[in-house]
Amino acid sequence: MSIVTFWNSSKQQTGQTLSIAAIATYMAIEHNYRILVMSTTNREDNFRRCFWEEKKKKKNLGIFGPNANLEIENGIDGLARVIRSNKIAPEVITNYTKVVFKDRLEILLGSNTNQNNAIIDIEMQNAYPDIITTANQYYDIVLVDLDDNIDPEIQKTIMHQSDIVVVNIGQRLRDIEKYSELKQQMSMLQTKKVILMIGRYDKYSKYNAKNITRYLGEKNIIQTIPYNTLFFEATEEAKVPDLFLRFRKTLDPEDRNAFFIEEVKRATENIIYRLQDLQVKV
Repeated sequence: MSIVTFWNSSKQQTGQTLSIAAIATYMAIEHNYRILVMSTTNREDNFRRCFWEEKKKKKNLGIFGPNANLEIENGIDGLARVIRSNKIAPEVITNYTKVVFKDRLEILLGSNTNQNNAIIDIEMQNAYPDIITTANQYYDIVLVDLDDNIDPEIQKTIMHQSDIVVVNIGQRLRDIEKYSELKQQMSMLQTKKVILMIGRYDKYSKYNAKNITRYLGEKNIIQTIPYNTLFFEATEEAKVPDLFLRFRKTLDPEDRNAFFIEEVKRATENIIYRLQDLQVKV
C-alpha cells in the first residue's frame, strides 16, 4: 500500500494532471495493481475529459419536479460527508469513485462545490489527509493530484504522509532556477522520496532532461512525459484508455509515438522501483 503525490512547485501549468492520467493508465494496463487516482481540485477536473464523455443531464419530470436531483452525491464531495460522519471504512471509498478498468483503475473526482472560489472550502481540505490515509488501506497505490489551491500547511501534511512526492516543474529556465532555490529551503526535496518530472516535455529544447539534470545536480535523469499529439487529443475526447491499449498492440519502435510511450514507461517503472526500494529500507 503506497501513496504517490504529484505536486507542482509553482503556479505555472506543468501538465501535472495529464501526466498522472498517462502514468495511471499505463500502470493499470501493464501491472497487477489496484490503483486509485484522487483529484483535489475544485476547478474543471481534467480527469473527466480523459476518461468519460460528458453526458447531457436529463430533466426529471417526476413527482419531485423538473429541478430535483435524485443522484447520490459522488466523488470527493460525497466521500467527505461520510468522513465527517465517522462512517468511513476503506472499502466504502470505491462507492464514490468512477471506474476506468475494473479492479485496476478508479478515479475519485474533485469537488463540484465552490468552483468559482479561488480557495477550496477549508472543511473539505481538512478531510483530504484522512481520505488519503483510508484509501491507502484498500488500494495498492494511491496517486494524488495535489492542487495548488490547497492550503500550504495541508499540502505539507499530504506530502509528509506520502511515500513518494513527484515534483512537477516547467521546462523553462525560470522554473528550473526556482526549483533549485526551493530545494535549498525545503529539506523534504533533498530526500529520496522525491522524483522530478517535466510534463508536456519537448526533447528538442535546449532545456532537455540531461541538461536540467546536470544543472540541478541530480544523480538520475529526471522523468518526462513528452507532449504527444495523439495523447493530447485523447485527453480531450475521453479516449486515453483506448489510446494506450492501441499503442500496446500496434506501436512499432520506429513509430513517432514510440518516444512518448517509452518515457511514460520509464516514469512508471521508476515510481514502482522507488516504492519497492523505500519499502525494503523501512
